[in-house]
Amino acid sequence: MSKRVYRRKHPAVELNITAFMNLMVVLVPFLLMTAVFSHITILDLNLPPPDANKVKQPKQPPYELRVTIRKNMLVLSDNRLGMIKRIPNKGKEHNFAQLKETLKQVKARIPDHTNITILAEQQTRYDDLISAMDSSRSYRAQVDGEWVFAELFPDISIGDAAK
Repeated sequence: MSKRVYRRKHPAVELNITAFMNLMVVLVPFLLMTAVFSHITILDLNLPPPDANKVKQPKQPPYELRVTIRKNMLVLSDNRLGMIKRIPNKGKEHNFAQLKETLKQVKARIPDHTNITILAEQQTRYDDLISAMDSSRSYRAQVDGEWVFAELFPDISIGDAAK
């Protein structure tokens, strides 16, 4: 007698995704409401080109304003008069408020100038570099009863400070 193997035919099972769809309807809005959207600010920096040494220098170089971040002070200078102001640290921190006030006075003398170079020593903290850039770019001013951001020197270049 031969053995026959009978296979049962299973009926087709219908996939029920109703419970999953209900979960998604609740979960997606919840995740969107609780998500933290990061705010990224981008600064355009003017870096020297790789072949900057090969470029011909003009007879009279353009006016260049510089902020040098030293360990114990900030030095504001230009390429024509030399040092404008030496700003000592306030406690253990750099005095960026005084830098901003000094830059306001410089901007009043040369209103059309928008370039500034920030030179930092090798061991300068990143936060100090960002604070110097923020202090040099703009300041809050009250115009007609409203607070606005007034422009100082928005075209920022960065580099290494001489030892």
